[in-house]
Amino acid sequence: MDISMNELRIVETELGIDLEVLIKTIEEALLHAYNRVPGAVKGARINLDRNTGQVTVIAPERDENNEIIGEFDDTPKDFGRIATATARSVITQRLRDAESARILGTFHGKEGKIVSGVVESVPGQNPESRDLFVQLGENRGILRAEEQVPTEHYGHGDLIRALVLDISVGPNGASIRLSRSHPDFVRELFATEVPEIADGTVEIVALAREAGHRSKVAVWSADEKVAAKGSAIGHNAQRVRAVTQELHGEKIDVVEYDDDPATFITAALSPARVVRVDILNPDMRQALAIVPDDQASLAIGKEAQNVRLAAKLTGWSIDIWKESDNPYQAEDPE
Repeated sequence: MDISMNELRIVETELGIDLEVLIKTIEEALLHAYNRVPGAVKGARINLDRNTGQVTVIAPERDENNEIIGEFDDTPKDFGRIATATARSVITQRLRDAESARILGTFHGKEGKIVSGVVESVPGQNPESRDLFVQLGENRGILRAEEQVPTEHYGHGDLIRALVLDISVGPNGASIRLSRSHPDFVRELFATEVPEIADGTVEIVALAREAGHRSKVAVWSADEKVAAKGSAIGHNAQRVRAVTQELHGEKIDVVEYDDDPATFITAALSPARVVRVDILNPDMRQALAIVPDDQASLAIGKEAQNVRLAAKLTGWSIDIWKESDNPYQAEDPE
């Protein structure tokens, strides 16, 4: 006997895993192990006897024309030891998966989603730490200082929403990392507030964010009957206002995405008006935006924030010129 069927049946009973599914998993792992053996025959399969636990490698027999004419036993010597070790490895992994599922509970598969919780006190052993622990039902998440928004401040007992960055399970249980500064937090907030984004009718093509200050969101829809920008903003700006409120006043510019770089850059520099955009170097993705003199400061933004975010959103380097600067010398017509 290579594999103890009694052990597999115990696992089936305790974990609720179908015995056939468990056996198929073991057979796949054993086939992978066999294929690493020197001289392994291509197209072989593993047979695990459901009654005895005996493992056999069945290989195809081929004629001189490479046609299959039968099968033969190609079980390597000492393969029983490999089979036993493989079965125990599969069972151990299944136990780990089951324990992870038990620990995570409803948090299984929550990566990239928004969750709500209650802020706990900062641990006393490091009073200078700005990290926050967040109670999330039966689990606890951590909002590191670098994942917080500098302009936001939370205290013990405050309700908070955050993006789940990742989840891992260790000896001490689940570790859930949260973020409020990640650009995907804004993306998920829009998916929550805008049904057309949630169902894929409207797509967020690009998003640039400086957390706590401003975000630029480029939207697009393949459905010509759907106004992507209007859907994201909502009637009387209700949808974008709801996102802004969650972000404690962070400004949000929603713009239409366009495949034409000049058109997209013009939109990305909103709320500034742009006279025209010239593509200087397509390969280096360098562009020049000409704006009315009274729009230059708005186009650039405080501490160059507006043009910087527009560059991040579009992926283009953008120079801003006033109309009066006349960046090109006009040529006299001949």
